[in-house]
Amino acid sequence: MLMGTRKITTVRFPALVCAALTGSLLHNTPVQAQDADPGREAFQTLCSACHTIGAGALVGPDLQGISERRSQEWIIGFVQRSQAMVDAGDPDAVAIFEEFNRIPMPDQPLTDQEVLAVLEYVEGTTTGGEPPVEREPATEAQVRLGRDLFQGHTRFTNNGPTCNSCHEVRGEDVLAGGLLAAELTSVVSRVGSQGVWAIVSRPPFPLMQKAYESRPLTDEEVGALVAFLERADAEQAMYQSRAYGIPLFFAGIAGASLLLGLYTLIWRKRRKGSVNQTIFDRQVRSA
Repeated sequence: MLMGTRKITTVRFPALVCAALTGSLLHNTPVQAQDADPGREAFQTLCSACHTIGAGALVGPDLQGISERRSQEWIIGFVQRSQAMVDAGDPDAVAIFEEFNRIPMPDQPLTDQEVLAVLEYVEGTTTGGEPPVEREPATEAQVRLGRDLFQGHTRFTNNGPTCNSCHEVRGEDVLAGGLLAAELTSVVSRVGSQGVWAIVSRPPFPLMQKAYESRPLTDEEVGALVAFLERADAEQAMYQSRAYGIPLFFAGIAGASLLLGLYTLIWRKRRKGSVNQTIFDRQVRSA
């Protein structure tokens, strides 16, 4: 939930990932009234991958004091229909949309009470979530393993689905991937290495949760995928798509001209004129 107003310099977090704070529970199941603390359950299941409460910025902003910066009415409205508020020109919604890479936060099918349950937990918690941690630089072996895992050349330990069945990364020796989800070549620039680590290890998105709920990735696999995506991001300029439109247009004209010339050469001795006209002329001469 991207409702903070202070500028975050450590990481840049797209608004799409902030659906973690307010998305439906695992498998799109809404917060259940019978849970002892539905707000805590929602935060730990969905939000802690991207946010902390009083521990500093992780992937998204620190949520401590969020209710002091925004009214409950505004928060509920933004959670339920964020893009509509952006389109309507709400100043705060537009500012959030612009600050976080113009990626819309999906509208969430949560009731007012379910959103308020999360806010109540946030307001009553001194510290929650995990602060950013420093990692050792990735090794070449990790990068290679991450590339193989991403493409499916090496299976995940728990047989989770291959990443490129939904995502694509441009890079050396990387197969073209699916288009069902975001293109990930520059994901590290967008959300930071820590953000990628958090999302991969504890997916905040319902589809990812469903895909990996019983087939989680190991820490080694998460680290390898992050290393691979860091390398892809660093080298992305080498694999930018070129503008082939104009060269292909002229190549097409040249190819068509060549084919027409070849056909003319092959058929130069073809019969010309109408067969009926030849018979008619012969009949006229013999009359």
